[in-house]
Amino acid sequence: MKKILIVDDEKSVRESIGLILSNTYEPLYAESGEEAIKIYQDERPYLTLLDIIMPNTDGLQVLERLKDIDRSAIVIMVTAVTVLSTAIEAMKKGAYDYIQKPFNADELRLKVDKAVAAKDMVNEIRFLRTEISRKYDFENIVGNSKAIQDVFSKIKQIADSKTTVLITGESGTGKELIAKSIHYHSSRNNKPLIAINCAAIPDTLIESELFGHEKGAFTDASARRAGQFELANEGTLFLDEIGDLSLATQAKILRVLQEKEFLRVGGTKTIKVDVRLIAATNKDLEKATREGKFREDLFYRINVIPIYLPPLRERKDDIHLLIDHFINKKSPNRKRKFSQEAMDIMLNYHWPGNIRELENVIERVVTLTPDNLIKIDDLPQNITNETKAGLMKDDILSGRLSLDEAISSFEKEIILTALEKTNYVQTQAANLLGISRRILKYKMDSLNIPTEREKRE
Repeated sequence: MKKILIVDDEKSVRESIGLILSNTYEPLYAESGEEAIKIYQDERPYLTLLDIIMPNTDGLQVLERLKDIDRSAIVIMVTAVTVLSTAIEAMKKGAYDYIQKPFNADELRLKVDKAVAAKDMVNEIRFLRTEISRKYDFENIVGNSKAIQDVFSKIKQIADSKTTVLITGESGTGKELIAKSIHYHSSRNNKPLIAINCAAIPDTLIESELFGHEKGAFTDASARRAGQFELANEGTLFLDEIGDLSLATQAKILRVLQEKEFLRVGGTKTIKVDVRLIAATNKDLEKATREGKFREDLFYRINVIPIYLPPLRERKDDIHLLIDHFINKKSPNRKRKFSQEAMDIMLNYHWPGNIRELENVIERVVTLTPDNLIKIDDLPQNITNETKAGLMKDDILSGRLSLDEAISSFEKEIILTALEKTNYVQTQAANLLGISRRILKYKMDSLNIPTEREKRE
């Protein structure tokens, strides 16, 4: 049961309130302000019912002391009609509500239940913020490579500043994850983080999305709407794929960054905002600037602190860690692992889709593989074929394998695949390969590939 502290110098009032609430809550009693403060420090009750008029220390003084101890303390003042103005003064000092004597039992329960629900909401929000901060802590962004450790180091340096940040890197490298990590490590972490994918919003709508609009500003503007800059006030605005914005929209963003103010579409009133901007792009903005596709002044304004996220192929040391991380995330109740051969394929694949592609592959594999051991045959064929081809190329160029040996190995693998697909019916396998049955049989003999009968024998 949640504890409720009842503070009143009259025993009959304390016991009356306690009796009304005892079916739902555990009452604690104090007959003076000093006793109330001690009990609050020891027990930390969920809510306090506090009489305003008491000897020695009055209710307003106790309220101030409780708020000093715990800013989130929920206090309902108990007052007589003759001191109603004092109760209103108490609410200005942080009391949640007040109730007048003589009170109705149902009214008392209703006010207490409402206050407890508000406290529950505060606790839930605090918990969610803690969980979000933990999610974007460095320990949960996987990587031990020097490249990613350098990124962590830079985040620690710049997180608590107001400076704009530009995150660059290929698609799928985790730019939004880094932006969220910056926000949740800053002093703005209890304020909004608004993320927008600029490439996903049509150019005709982007201005309204960013700055909002007034009623009647255009055909479909049936009501006033706040834009993302306004919603992100005192927090962080993350503009992903900023390189896709038109030059006209870029000019408006530059003005907001310089003047800290803007107009809604169709509006005449200037709106001031305090927003930290984090931008990201997979484009070469310096090249786009030289080509006139991106404003040079905006580029210099957002590129105050650049953070480059390397592609996964440049973070080979992190692939094994990421695989283990995603296996635990996608299949937490089973001990899955890759065979050494399958792991070698995964480590040597070039991952054009970066971390996003790796996560999708792990999800597919753990979903479709019934066994706990994931083998080469369980991997997507494009990854297997491409990696094997790359490894073979490296072996040839390094002298570990001759060209003839590589060709023979490749031919053998292709022929075996065709035979397995056609249940070793040679005519069908030959048609699949685009050669005659006679040539297929010749190649099978020269490559020591057994027929179905020879396999059985």
